[in-house]
Parts: sequence; C-alpha cells; structure tokens
Amino acid sequence: MTQSLIRPDFEIHPRITDPLLPDLLHPERQLWTPRELADLTRTVAGELTGSLRSILRFDEEQRWWARLALTDGVELWLLSWLPGQHTAPHDHGGAAGSFTVLQGELTEDYRYPGGPTRRRAHFAGDGIGFGAGRAHQVTGAGATPAASVHAYSPPLVPTRSYASLDDVPAQMPALPVTLTR
Repeated sequence: MTQSLIRPDFEIHPRITDPLLPDLLHPERQLWTPRELADLTRTVAGELTGSLRSILRFDEEQRWWARLALTDGVELWLLSWLPGQHTAPHDHGGAAGSFTVLQGELTEDYRYPGGPTRRRAHFAGDGIGFGAGRAHQVTGAGATPAASVHAYSPPLVPTRSYASLDDVPAQMPALPVTLTR
C-alpha cells in the first residue's frame, strides 16, 4: 500500500475544532498582504478565544509556541509570554507578518531598514500587520502572562537574528518567491 504524496490544502492544530478556522485560511491564496494577515490574527484571537486558551501553555524556562495552521500561503501560530520573556532581535526573512495580543501586554522594539528604532506597547485586542522589511524584538510586559496570535506569508521562511536592532542592514535581501497553483 502506498501513501499519498499530495499534501492537503491546509493543516490545522488537532485541538482546534471550530469550523470557522478553515474558512479563514483561504488555501487558494498564495501570498497574504499585511492587512490580510492582521485581519486573520485579529479574527482568530477574537473569535477562537476558547479554543486558543485550551491549547495555551506557559513555561518559565522558555517561551512556548504552537503552530495553529499552515497552508501554501500562510502559517498561523500561538505564542505565550511570561513577564520579561522575549525574542532575540530578528526579522522574518522577507515574509510579511502580523500579530494580535490575545491576553496581557507586549512591548515591541522595531525597525525598518535604514530607519530609527521605535517602541510600541500592544495590549489585549491590539493587532498589527507589517511588511517584509520589519525587524523587531518582542517582550512580555506588565505583571501578568501574555499570549499572542501570529501569522506570516509566505510561510516557512527562516527568520534572521541580529545582536541588536542596530545591526539590521540598510537594505534587506530580496526574498525568492515561487508561486505555484
């Protein structure tokens, strides 16, 4: 007996059974804009709160994360943050992205190539979509645990880490994108 090598149109975390998520994933969409990604993370954080909280975990040793969904055009993640937990400064390798805070508070230090470093606070319900050139460092802020929903397009593009946001190059390398239908 041979196994099929054809990948389904999408993969969804096995503990998410809400029928809304497959409708939100648009498996036919190969590339998502920052606005579309922001709409996705905002809707998932707002409408699937119960499902997300059933998956959510916090780990004192390291940040915790789980992939919620994957299509050829987008990947969707749930991340948790205890106060003070943070990412290294990084970009998303040329992918556009978005995140919406499910609970708690996050601070984001961010920079576009050639621009200044800025800081922004994000509270429960806040969401942002960003273009391919944005580098950032995200930190769990406040006194309570935080969680956030993230999306990236194209999916599965490796991040690039930096010692600091000052090390972000003035010009980002182009992302090789191959679209298939």
